[in-house]
Amino acid sequence: MLTQKDQKTIRSKLDNIYKILLSKKDIDYFENEIVQIIRYFNKKNQKKKKKISEKTTLVICYGDSVYSRKKKSIKVFQNFFQKKLKNCFNTIHFLPFYPSSSDSGFAVKDHYQVDKKLGNWLDIKNISNSNSVMADMVINHSSARGLWFKNFLKKKEPGKDYFLTVDSKFNTSNVVRPRDHKLLKKIKIFKKSDYLWRTFSPDQIDLNFKNPSVLIQFIKIMLHLINNGVTIFRLDAIAYLWKENGTKCINLKQTHEIIKLLRNVIDLLNIQTKIITETNLPEKENLSYLGKNDEANWIYNFSLPPLLIHAFLFENSSYLNKWSKNLPKTKNGNCYLNFIASHDGIGIRPTEGLLNKKTLNNFLKRLRKNGSKFSYRKIHNKIKKVYEANITVFDALKKSDYDQKGIFYLERYISAHAIMISFEGIPAIYFNSMFGTSNDEAKYIITGNNRDLNRYKWNFKNISKKLNDKRSKQSIFYQYICNLLNIRRAQKAFHPNASRLNINLGSNIFCFKRTSIDKKQTILCITNLTSKTQTLKLKKMYNKWKNLIKPLIKNEKNLFMLKPFETIWLSNK
Repeated sequence: MLTQKDQKTIRSKLDNIYKILLSKKDIDYFENEIVQIIRYFNKKNQKKKKKISEKTTLVICYGDSVYSRKKKSIKVFQNFFQKKLKNCFNTIHFLPFYPSSSDSGFAVKDHYQVDKKLGNWLDIKNISNSNSVMADMVINHSSARGLWFKNFLKKKEPGKDYFLTVDSKFNTSNVVRPRDHKLLKKIKIFKKSDYLWRTFSPDQIDLNFKNPSVLIQFIKIMLHLINNGVTIFRLDAIAYLWKENGTKCINLKQTHEIIKLLRNVIDLLNIQTKIITETNLPEKENLSYLGKNDEANWIYNFSLPPLLIHAFLFENSSYLNKWSKNLPKTKNGNCYLNFIASHDGIGIRPTEGLLNKKTLNNFLKRLRKNGSKFSYRKIHNKIKKVYEANITVFDALKKSDYDQKGIFYLERYISAHAIMISFEGIPAIYFNSMFGTSNDEAKYIITGNNRDLNRYKWNFKNISKKLNDKRSKQSIFYQYICNLLNIRRAQKAFHPNASRLNINLGSNIFCFKRTSIDKKQTILCITNLTSKTQTLKLKKMYNKWKNLIKPLIKNEKNLFMLKPFETIWLSNK
């Protein structure tokens, strides 16, 4: 039941967003609409609560990451998941499964449908019966070939006034861009010439959130997804949502207020859900989306992938250690979503202020040698800068200036995942990373799209055959990562909100301590970041602790011996 206080909170959020744009009467109307939407939903749904724990682990995949010619892809994935992944993960992040015109699903044509090639809503709901499902709300833009845009051109609903247009006087000189194509496209609608806003591509037209009907539509989409089994929402490209003349058009106050409103709405629902913001930005900006525990429930730990990969490639923990030491501890209800790889690439913007120019250039040179392509963004409509490195994690870590033959590629790969899996927050592993997948050069040659390097799709029979062969590269990587995930799931000290304390053991070592919320378990996580064996002298109490990964090696003086790129998890119980 919604109280007067709840309604006042909704109203205050709407006022913060629209007071300058709308009359009191109009805001009253939209307030009432949101209240009625919530009431109707709660009337039909019983209360359900969800808790996160050390068992909360997430796999990132497309609906057709595993495919077969005989069945719809989501059913194929479910079959594969039940056979190979259910003991490792309890949460599945499906990247956009809607009908789409481009960008591997992110140019959504219809949020209320599942792409027929992938399956249907019943397939999503069936998976949700035994696992949490996370789905994308592609909230910043929509397809130029979708129903909304077609209706926009005809001034019909739904779609009328849904898309952002600006006139020639709109000052875009300060706009922060994630891409390098032309931002605006001149278009003539009903004898009036305006410019369409296209942050991400000519096929992805930005939505107009100054029209509250767009916001209401996405609240309805959210509830539609919940009714079909989704309980975690990834707000794609959310930082670019609101635009104002002469500003950077990123991270604006109204964007934060919209997230607060969405958080407010889901907190009032009987079924407990989570919001995660996708903000591939510098550290301070990314952290701002936690708000005061009133915006995102989770945020992506965007600085972790580039700093972690850099530490292994240059055998130096300095930058990783400095960053992680200053990373704020999350409050209960908030947490970091940790990852190394995603469907895109390794974000470079999150290194701003963390890696100096020389260090960054050396990093990019090394990645290029390892087979990386680069996607660029425009600054002030003129200067181009690297936005992300497009490469699989396997290829990124395969060779280094210190190991040019790639002798220790497996060790680097496994330890990088060990750090990510044990770090404060929830671990998320990209499907292809489970198998040490290399760059998909064949697909890149066909499409010319840099991001396709890291979007390989597996035939069900082929990947099953690889995993059944214990000597195959795919099976070896799979077994190692599954082992780490299964160890994690049994440790209270790896709860997402369990404390983390950095311990400085020099630039060759990366070390931190995790302590369970009840203070009963402590785990010391230590990684040798070099291609040489390291000898460690730790406090005497650690001599009696056990390594959770495999038996410890000590010398005659009871010193810890860490092989090249080895990780140990020392636990007091």
